[in-house]
Amino acid sequence: MITVGMNYRVIPGKEQDFENKFNAVLGALQDAEGHQESHLFQDVNDRSSYLIVSEWSDEHAFAEFIRSDAFREVTNWGQEQILADRPRHRVYKN
Repeated sequence: MITVGMNYRVIPGKEQDFENKFNAVLGALQDAEGHQESHLFQDVNDRSSYLIVSEWSDEHAFAEFIRSDAFREVTNWGQEQILADRPRHRVYKN
């Protein structure tokens, strides 16, 4: 099993849009091969800063998901309308 930390900074005022999209993506993740669970956290000192923590069966399953059309569509939407800078991902192997 691996844990993936995905760090996002959103444009101020777009926090609710980001949270809504996360909840929509969470539904799609339920069908993703190897996905165990995901949670969204918001920095209490910087409301534009978020962390998504996801658990996956293995790194290959996560890599397949981030190469998917569904992930690409959400990423493109985010880059165009929501994100203040490029997301950063880190994989933690358990």
